[in-house]
Amino acid sequence: MAKKKITRKELLKDTDEFFTFSAKIANFVTAHLRQIKYAGVALAILAVAYLGVQKYLGYANQSGQNAYNEAHYIVVEEMKPDPNPDNLKKSKELFEKVRDEHGLSKASRLALPQIAHLEFVNANYDDAIDLYQKYLEKVSGKPRYEFLANVALATCFEAKGDLKSAIKILISLSERADNPFAESAQLNLARLYRLDNQGEKSKQILEKFVETHPESPFLDFAKAHL
Repeated sequence: MAKKKITRKELLKDTDEFFTFSAKIANFVTAHLRQIKYAGVALAILAVAYLGVQKYLGYANQSGQNAYNEAHYIVVEEMKPDPNPDNLKKSKELFEKVRDEHGLSKASRLALPQIAHLEFVNANYDDAIDLYQKYLEKVSGKPRYEFLANVALATCFEAKGDLKSAIKILISLSERADNPFAESAQLNLARLYRLDNQGEKSKQILEKFVETHPESPFLDFAKAHL
């Protein structure tokens, strides 16, 4: 029997369901970390999904929110290894419409990281970096959003080949005790040090990780790279 396709209304009807969706993505990242070429890419996707709906659904003006919801639904549907380029283009156009035509709505702020993610998917890394940096300015003082946007920003720098900038961001993220993504940041930092031919620094981070996070789901991953 064919699986019933979830509707946009069902997907977005309340915040609790969205948190469940985000948790499923996080679990997928944990379970498939070994298979992910850029672990940060998966976290960037999680960041975009999390930022996309989390707090402001009930407060934006209706027309802006409707356009945002439609665009976000397409992104969710295309969260797969080979997304449809036409659908992603349509989603980007809708997010840009929210940004450009509904600038006073709360949804316009949330459109920024979504557009940034779509620029990243299309390998327009400089544009993605610029948008994530603008978003960081808008959410300054809100750590939860800053953490997620910085994870995505580090991923953009890495994909661009600017390992030094990515490392700088991950150092800051890994040192924050209040960062819920600190463990992933530490492992990504160790990986980038290896890519940057700084093997000793990578080893030190992994040794400290094994010592301080004995219950981490990433423990075996860390030990495997020592």
